[in-house]
Amino acid sequence: MRKLQELIDRLKGHNVRRVAIAQGADEEVLTAVKQAIEIEMAAFLLIGDKDSITEAAQKVGLDLQHPFIQVKHCEVSEASIEAVKAVKAKEAEVVMKGKVDTKTLLKAVLHKESGLRGKRVLSHVALFEIPNQDRLIFLTDSAMNMSPTLEEKVQIINNAVEVAVKCGWEKPKVAPLAAVEVINPAMQATLDAAALSQMNRRGQITQCIIDGPLAFDNAVSMKAASQKGIDSEVAGSSDILLAHSIEAANSLYKSFIYFADAKVAAVISGAEAPIVLTSRSDTAESKLYSLALALNYSSN
Repeated sequence: MRKLQELIDRLKGHNVRRVAIAQGADEEVLTAVKQAIEIEMAAFLLIGDKDSITEAAQKVGLDLQHPFIQVKHCEVSEASIEAVKAVKAKEAEVVMKGKVDTKTLLKAVLHKESGLRGKRVLSHVALFEIPNQDRLIFLTDSAMNMSPTLEEKVQIINNAVEVAVKCGWEKPKVAPLAAVEVINPAMQATLDAAALSQMNRRGQITQCIIDGPLAFDNAVSMKAASQKGIDSEVAGSSDILLAHSIEAANSLYKSFIYFADAKVAAVISGAEAPIVLTSRSDTAESKLYSLALALNYSSN
């Protein structure tokens, strides 16, 4: 896959699934909703204050009478809970953040009784279309886990691999990133990377190929890997970049966007259903691609 548009193309001909949006009064979100229903990509349940949703919809020219749209009124403070309940009750397949705080939505998602807590940690999976690259590249985890342990990294990899496989990657190549390519006992990132690679070889982590530690240049550039004499199935052709910490992942994420003019789709994986948790600064285009990623991920 080379373009994020291919995520949208993959949805054509499939049953239209519904997205529950918590407080759907965000204009950029509703612009993405408008684009999505125009191509029959998804249906939407807009939950929250009806008046503010109606006002925002009018500003972006969204027809709330469209057959793919349903508005459910509730107090803004209850919108996240109701959106999660809708997915829990199989009234929708994806939860999306509207004009609510991330903390509020995640609290509803992680509620022990009424939430969507799964067996794994939640992790952020981003998919980038970078102009000078010949493929799309996943990056994890830039938003959820600050300094993941080895066991948490296993779950983060499983989350990302699951998303990738649902989107068409048969056996994605995973590069655990570090500053160097050799194991250094003083650098935990290299120790974890080596352990993850060995766990993969022994069948403890499946559906992917893992090799590391790899520095960023060797993970993405065949030329760099060749110059350093690295013999690896993953080096230079990685599909998934696993960062050692949230700081490293977040810096890479924003560098791709601001320095490389990349396009991005992102989803929270690890819950019982995909969660679209885009930033308020994200464009409608990014929100549309994120919806497409989540809908591909939610498919059977």
